Amino acid sequence: MFKRKLKALDHVNPDDFNVQDENSFKELVVWLEDQKIRHYKIEDRRSLKDTHAPDWSKAFKEYLKNLNCPKLINVNDRPAVTDWLLGQAVSLEYSDNVDKYKLETAENVSARKTNVPEVVNTNPLDALDFGSPDFRDGVNQLAKMLKITPHPDHLVTLKAISILIKSRLSQEALENPGEVVHQGKAYPIFEADLGFETGDNILNNAGKALRLLYIHDLRDLQTKINETIVACQIITANPKTDTKLGKVGR
Repeated sequence: MFKRKLKALDHVNPDDFNVQDENSFKELVVWLEDQKIRHYKIEDRRSLKDTHAPDWSKAFKEYLKNLNCPKLINVNDRPAVTDWLLGQAVSLEYSDNVDKYKLETAENVSARKTNVPEVVNTNPLDALDFGSPDFRDGVNQLAKMLKITPHPDHLVTLKAISILIKSRLSQEALENPGEVVHQGKAYPIFEADLGFETGDNILNNAGKALRLLYIHDLRDLQTKINETIVACQIITANPKTDTKLGKVGR
């Protein structure tokens, strides 16, 4: 119903506007006043911009009165009020750019549409919703397959997956793995000092193996602790931290 006027005014989401949705309606009113109508001074728009205020309806009625909205229009009839406001905005837009629009004809507009090549998006990634739960779960499952520890932010995990695939699973890496994957030396476990003697060489070697397994478990525990700390910091960190005061959060 309002799509043509919204497009004419270069509204950012003409297809998504829902006149029956209160938030959508209020946002449009604020946008029209800020960008097109500009009846109030900037400092006087505060009451209109505070869309969550309990007395917003009162401020809006006062706004319509100041715009000389016809009394025949019921202020509670959103479609009628919206249509009138859009009409006002279109009229003001034309008045501000009369030299630009007076030369426009249906033939000129049609000719421009004919001459402009239609751009067809062929990238399937543009159709993905990167914030959807399905996408997030897919990233975490892929990370698990590649043995990558998931980050609380799945986009960071996705970046790590991309780096691993490009560095380790590219065609070049698969053909010449020795040039990409750095091979380290095996740890000389049986040459290490156990720290005590049992008197039995077999028991000594078993003790060395158990010690390395214990160290491995400790490192794994430390990694999990670090991940937990990072996850907690994301929740508790104060984005308004003032580094000059040397304070982080509250």
